[in-house]
Amino acid sequence: MKNLSTFKEKMKVPMKKLLLLFFLVTALALYPGMAQTTQSIATKKATYSNPLPVQFGDPYVLYTNGSYYMYGTGGGANKGFAAYSSKDLVNWKPEGQVYFHDNTNGWSDPQAGWEGAYWAPEVYEVKGKFYLFYSAQWKENPTKELENFRIGVAVADKPTGPFIDLNKQPIFDPGYPIIDANVFFDTDGKFYLYYSRACYKHPVESEVADLARKKGWYQEIEESWVYGIQIKPDFSGVIGEPVLILQPPTHLSDKQAEWESRSVTSREVNRRWTEGSVTFKKDNIFYIMYSANHFGGANYAIGYATSSSPLGPFKKASNNPILQKNTDKGGLVTGTGHNSIAYSPDGKEMFCVYHGRTAKTGEERVVFVDRMEVKNGKITVFGPTTTPQKLPSGIAKSVSNK
Repeated sequence: MKNLSTFKEKMKVPMKKLLLLFFLVTALALYPGMAQTTQSIATKKATYSNPLPVQFGDPYVLYTNGSYYMYGTGGGANKGFAAYSSKDLVNWKPEGQVYFHDNTNGWSDPQAGWEGAYWAPEVYEVKGKFYLFYSAQWKENPTKELENFRIGVAVADKPTGPFIDLNKQPIFDPGYPIIDANVFFDTDGKFYLYYSRACYKHPVESEVADLARKKGWYQEIEESWVYGIQIKPDFSGVIGEPVLILQPPTHLSDKQAEWESRSVTSREVNRRWTEGSVTFKKDNIFYIMYSANHFGGANYAIGYATSSSPLGPFKKASNNPILQKNTDKGGLVTGTGHNSIAYSPDGKEMFCVYHGRTAKTGEERVVFVDRMEVKNGKITVFGPTTTPQKLPSGIAKSVSNK
């Protein structure tokens, strides 16, 4: 009896496994779709799809201490800026509002147009501190300008704030409205600030403007231009004078004129934008990515230019635009623009983080993350995508399976 009992005990576990295997094989034979379902679940865990459920315009990503932080325009912030955090660049959790306009040194006007126009925040880590660059309406406005945008800098001890303005005024006043700050840290220790001069009260003569008048579309075409200027290492001000970096093409024969003028030629608005710049350096080449056309329209798109110097001259790339709407090819995405750059957790993959729209999201700008490549002086963005994409490389299993 003892031997028989021992035999039964030894057979309990194998028998359970055999029965489980039998039922699984039977189920798969009767319901072949189960195998596909099982496979799709596994695929889902290993992939992500755009757009991400983050309602930001002008998204900017910071990577620090093994975590990503995303900042942007909107995102539920009330006259300020909100943030999200992530371990893998694709699954984000809200961190709440991290900058408030009424901090001790606040210099903006929340009652001005666009609820103070708190736009395009970017955060940089320098010597253990976190610096937030942003644009907003300046409360010093004696001539009551509708667009009185300037750029400010706020600082915090953590990427989630709270951020407090460094000074009770913008970083500098060039005498015209400016937005979309981007900072480049060169290897020689110099810092550069890039920004966009707003279109406001900036009519520019060009063959596109001539065409608009001839067609009876508009009497004038306003333009925004990207400038660069060296800034002090403590971000207390600028060094020297602004240098013009990029502007829309003057001649219709210019290869860039067609895509950079679509807001005008489609009669969306009498403005041509050059904005949302982001600068980086690779293999001794300086790259500046930028967005053109109306940020609120379908034709918003991204191009880039290259130079051997951080302040130019820059030459626009022949393969522009490198990211644009895909609805004319049967896709779902429009309004792709104002990007930042991020890398996978292991640093091996480069990503373009930008906002866009779909028929489902309507006028709401949402975040897209697509792979990009820089090779032989040429940038390629593999997007916009809405189909499943592989997760960024270097993600731990414990993270990817969440």
